[in-house]
Amino acid sequence: MFFIAVLATLKPKITPKKITKKILSKKTIKKVTPKKITKKTSAKKVPKKITKKTSAKKTTKSKRTKVICISHKEDCDGISSAALIRQAFGGDAILVDYPGQMEALNQVVLDEKLKSLFICDLGLSKKTQDEFIDIMKTLRKNKVSVTYIDHHDIDPNVVKALEKIKVKVIHDINECTTVQVYDTYKSKLNDHASFVATCAAITDYMEDRPIGSKLLQIYDRQFALISATVMTYNIVGHQKEPDYLQYLVEELAESKFPHDIPNTFEFAQIQVEKLSQMIAKVKKGMKTMKNLGYMEILDAGASGAVNFVMGLSGKDVGVAYKERVDHGIYAVSVRGSKNCKVHLGKIVNLLATSLGGSGGGHDKACGAVVPKPKIKKFITELNKKIK
Repeated sequence: MFFIAVLATLKPKITPKKITKKILSKKTIKKVTPKKITKKTSAKKVPKKITKKTSAKKTTKSKRTKVICISHKEDCDGISSAALIRQAFGGDAILVDYPGQMEALNQVVLDEKLKSLFICDLGLSKKTQDEFIDIMKTLRKNKVSVTYIDHHDIDPNVVKALEKIKVKVIHDINECTTVQVYDTYKSKLNDHASFVATCAAITDYMEDRPIGSKLLQIYDRQFALISATVMTYNIVGHQKEPDYLQYLVEELAESKFPHDIPNTFEFAQIQVEKLSQMIAKVKKGMKTMKNLGYMEILDAGASGAVNFVMGLSGKDVGVAYKERVDHGIYAVSVRGSKNCKVHLGKIVNLLATSLGGSGGGHDKACGAVVPKPKIKKFITELNKKIK
């Protein structure tokens, strides 16, 4: 309620090969007479072997120059990770949700100019991990440098497979992705990057972790909390506006505070009003089972409502899901209270995969993609696995 109150107040190159042909054709045949310089001398002056090798090397070096970061678009951690990668290495960001993750990877693998690829805050599931490894193998064969940075639960065999093909894996379930990006590349980042990482840690409920907590101590806690909240509301509220999300990445990379970005507080206030209206809707529309509360969300994001479902249901687990008509699936958000004794991310990963979807995440905060006809079974089976 503190945040609601505060917010309410407010070109082409000619290759060496082509040049060689022009010299041979013009100078040897037209300008140089046969009496003075023989054909043999002409051949000696332009060694064919050296010309070919030099041409090949220059073409290869100029070919791959692009840096791309594929990152999660649905929360502050994904957006902030992309911003810090941009600040440290330049390049462009491709922002995706989980259903669009593999599609984006299959597109960049075809980019002949790609030199370095960073993948941030996009966990892998049993359904996607094999395809992910295959794409990484193709990228590495093409001499593309790949760095995978994440904090979601991941199969140790997947990590081994990635490291075997020399994909750089930065993975720690105890720190959010942005904090790991900051801690790994801080020599390439400016001082403001620590604030971006702090906000990401807060919104991922990881500001109490070893590195995250030290970063938070640098700043006034309330200033960091309200900044993180404003960022979150702007990200969640602009999910259907990719250009705006890219704008946020660019602004954060330029060391802007949330309050320095035009209209962020005003838009956050709009989101707060929508969320306050959600309370009454959840009270009216949620349903309960023995171990969880659940509800289909129609006019907002599932991630914004799921905590209300958990809290107002009186259960230790809350489930909120929203239909993605364009994909024929439900996007599902799952949250657990401090009293939840099971690892929801692991359970959801296996369960969603068995139903033809995918999922995973943290012990008390995770998500899934479930085929539309299987949503009821997903909820029923999840209820059974929570003890």
